[in-house]
Amino acid sequence: MTGVDPGRLDDQQLMKELETIHRTRHDTLLYGSNDALRAHNDRMARLEGEWLRRNPRRPVAPGRTREGARERGCGRPVTP
Repeated sequence: MTGVDPGRLDDQQLMKELETIHRTRHDTLLYGSNDALRAHNDRMARLEGEWLRRNPRRPVAPGRTREGARERGCGRPVTP
């Protein structure tokens, strides 16, 4: 396992870790080794899973659902 167990992070630390891993995602995908990408995937899944566990009732933007996407149609921008 890489990094601190997400369950041991406070909310502020967890958000900082999520911001960092999302910021580094593109470079890891394009330029990282297979092992680096696997570790990144695992870490991101654990961090996101912890965030979702703590925030089960998070707001969901209508445009980010299947129904909202259907209503939006092709070529229309997604609103958060």
